[in-house]
Amino acid sequence: MILTGFADEAGADLATQIKATQELGWDYISARGIDGKNIHDLSDEAFDTAEAQLKDAGIRIAEFGSLIGTWAKSITTDFDITLAEVERSIPRMKRLGTEIVRVMSYAQEPWGQDQQEQERFRRLREITQRFTDAGLITAHENCMNWGGFSAEHTLRLIEEVPDMKLIFDTGNPTFQHDRSKPSSDGTFPWQDSLEFFNAVKENVIHVHVKDCINPVTADVEPVYTYPGEGQSHVQAIISELKKDNYTGFIAIEPHVATVFHAKADEVDWEQCYQSYVKYGQMLENLVH
Repeated sequence: MILTGFADEAGADLATQIKATQELGWDYISARGIDGKNIHDLSDEAFDTAEAQLKDAGIRIAEFGSLIGTWAKSITTDFDITLAEVERSIPRMKRLGTEIVRVMSYAQEPWGQDQQEQERFRRLREITQRFTDAGLITAHENCMNWGGFSAEHTLRLIEEVPDMKLIFDTGNPTFQHDRSKPSSDGTFPWQDSLEFFNAVKENVIHVHVKDCINPVTADVEPVYTYPGEGQSHVQAIISELKKDNYTGFIAIEPHVATVFHAKADEVDWEQCYQSYVKYGQMLENLVH
């Protein structure tokens, strides 16, 4: 297993992200945001600068954390926006020597409304084909997207988009209802991260680690914890990965000081930095 992380949770600027990575003794960053912009939305000049910084520091990029099909974009979003993100991502991934691009399956519509499944499948097939043609791997993350409704939904994506692989996030199931298990009164139980993982693990090529506690209701932000301290079965999932001789990346995505989508004026960056390093150290202990 190779440890990496979304270092934009340690600092907005790349220099701070590199510093946190080096303090942990790691060689990789999972690229997402630099100075408040996703890596595929940086200007050419800003990307050139970032590439040079990474090269000078000897830090490599484990994963291209794109915003393609993200939970913040409706399936009705103009598909040309997505395709433009794909086309900007491909050459940058090649320059960084990064094989895996994180994608999602667009935002969940309120349960019971038309989810436009076929349109999601159509878009993901085209997205995946473009990356595949470039020799790159498309990996879907279970998040607040269609594939995140349940393990069954994720497996359906794999059936509909054959070349797509999976990124499994340990924390995301903990705050989502399992839409494949309606009860007699029409309610749904919380997803179980370990159960979800075991159902999809044959297609998992990359892992994100978050940990949290079930929220009171689905519209309340969960309480994020350090790894192994929540209800996301982090240690059990790591044990399963070890049993299966997993040799890929495990990326920390702490959220304990802030969440990725928090407003800039809500962020205590010193706390973010310190908690990021602590989170990485704690994950190392769990892995060992």
